[in-house]
Amino acid sequence: MKHLRLQLEGYRLTTAEILYHLPDHPHLLQSFVWQELDIAPRFPILRRFLDFWTRNIEGRLHSVKVAQAPLLVPSRLSHAQVSLSLH
Repeated sequence: MKHLRLQLEGYRLTTAEILYHLPDHPHLLQSFVWQELDIAPRFPILRRFLDFWTRNIEGRLHSVKVAQAPLLVPSRLSHAQVSLSLH
């Protein structure tokens, strides 16, 4: 029920691809995917996670790509193009 309430308040499913430098091999990048309900354009939950990352995780951040998608959308109805019967 909490997620539904957040979606009604404007929160959307947010996915972030985080590229970071490996601590033992800083010339190599590793990818991490983070996903949570968040609100654009400030992304407070993602920012809190990235602040936690910079304080507590050794891998230095390289870049972050963010995408958002609504979970509550109007239903889409379409008519079938073919009707088959099986005896």
